[in-house]
Amino acid sequence: MLRAALTQTVNAYEDMPARVADLGRLRGRLGALREANLEHHRQLLREARKRGARAVCLGELFPAPYFALGKDPLWRGLAEDAAKGPSVSAMRRAAAELGLVVVAPIYEADPRTGRRYNTAVVIEADGRVLGKYRKAHIPCGENEQGSFNETYYYGRSDRGRKWLYPVFKTSVGRIGVSICYDRHFEGVAGALARAGAQVIFSPAVTFGEKSRRLWDLEFLVDAGRHRVFIGGSNRLGAERPWNQRYFGAGYFAGPDGRKLPELSDHPNLVIADLDLGSLGRPDPSGWNLRRDERR
Repeated sequence: MLRAALTQTVNAYEDMPARVADLGRLRGRLGALREANLEHHRQLLREARKRGARAVCLGELFPAPYFALGKDPLWRGLAEDAAKGPSVSAMRRAAAELGLVVVAPIYEADPRTGRRYNTAVVIEADGRVLGKYRKAHIPCGENEQGSFNETYYYGRSDRGRKWLYPVFKTSVGRIGVSICYDRHFEGVAGALARAGAQVIFSPAVTFGEKSRRLWDLEFLVDAGRHRVFIGGSNRLGAERPWNQRYFGAGYFAGPDGRKLPELSDHPNLVIADLDLGSLGRPDPSGWNLRRDERR
């Protein structure tokens, strides 16, 4: 049995301006902003470990506010190395200290090419980096609540098709990652399941009426269809100066298409027990979709 956790929170840096027009005064202070979020998440990791968690997925772009509501080159200064940058370095130390497998989604700057990505780094419980997943689908649009301009800040994964959806063999099980917009594409969960994933973590920053309706359906259908566990997390609350409200509602979906019981009383943690052994047993429906699929 694997006890796993998701974080659902918002930017922890307190000295945010009240108006979008005043964001410029954060120049030279992005390091302090990042550190406030790193410390906030270190505390959440400690709380998750106290509650018995052995694997924790942090939120999408966790060291920062969700800046893609607008277009401002200021935020490109937060992009960092996915191997040696401050966020991964801090989470490696926390993982080793607490004995936790940590999925840490960051804003990546590739030191070799200079390109930027929305990237989840998978860290073993001894602090080793096992690898990274770069978000494959990048949204740019708007809904009735606001806009999302992610293509302004980073590009889609440059991995070849064979390596687009990696699965990481960790001490707690085989983990795959899909990030936010990826969850809407029908082939993503299936590709991860066929590659051997037992648990798929899907950190997101999402808002809007249609997104809210589908949030309660997509993970359940994919988990039931592909016989995997899926943990979907969203930010919870609002962030100055944009004041866009995120609905939270993180949960774990099980292979029978049901939400798993919530075990956490902490407002910023979602925790559930995942019976990975159940994945090796026959589907109680009698289905064998992988065997019977026609392509």
